[in-house]
Amino acid sequence: MGIAETLRVERAPAPIRSRVLDNLRQAILDRQLAPGQRLIERELVEATGVSRTSIREALRELAAEGLVTTIPNKGTIVAQVTIEEARQLYQVRSALEALAGRLFVENATDAQRKALAGAFRAVERAASKDPTVWLAAKDKFYDVLFEGGGNEALRSIASTLHARINLLRSLSLTRPGRAGESMAELAEIVAAVAANDADAAAKACSQHVEAAGLAAFSALAQEAAS
Repeated sequence: MGIAETLRVERAPAPIRSRVLDNLRQAILDRQLAPGQRLIERELVEATGVSRTSIREALRELAAEGLVTTIPNKGTIVAQVTIEEARQLYQVRSALEALAGRLFVENATDAQRKALAGAFRAVERAASKDPTVWLAAKDKFYDVLFEGGGNEALRSIASTLHARINLLRSLSLTRPGRAGESMAELAEIVAAVAANDADAAAKACSQHVEAAGLAAFSALAQEAAS
């Protein structure tokens, strides 16, 4: 799919602002809008077919998510994540998800445990589909994991990192074999939950993040070299 097809906003009942934001965010996650690329409002208006006001609102939201940044005398550009910044993000994510796994075992209801197993099966079914679909299924898996932990502060902190983490997650999948490794790591999390082993769940969550981080670092290094 080309950039024009990705960005074009069709008239539909959903709020235009939300659709513009979703389309721009996805173009950044897919690398159709490349790191460091300048985002010119006039060009985005032409590409999306919406008003300049809608574009500005979407760019403000993307800036809050850390996906774009404004540089004096240059304008708005797609955010660039360095290897060191990625390493720091994955350190935080590892700690957050380890805690989420532990809390899930300790606090989740039977219904939430079944929901986690169901979410994992959905991830398995999505594995052969477009990476965007697969990542969306993984998002639902994590939604269940964090909800079952019962810690709203933890969910709130994790949500603030969501967009930038998704940027790195999509990049990590470009490494050959990473998708299969990720599935095996998620299976370890589900197995630990089934065994009611909080320590194992925390360890499995942490190891999954660390492995994803290594894949992302490798992809970032290759991107920088090219």
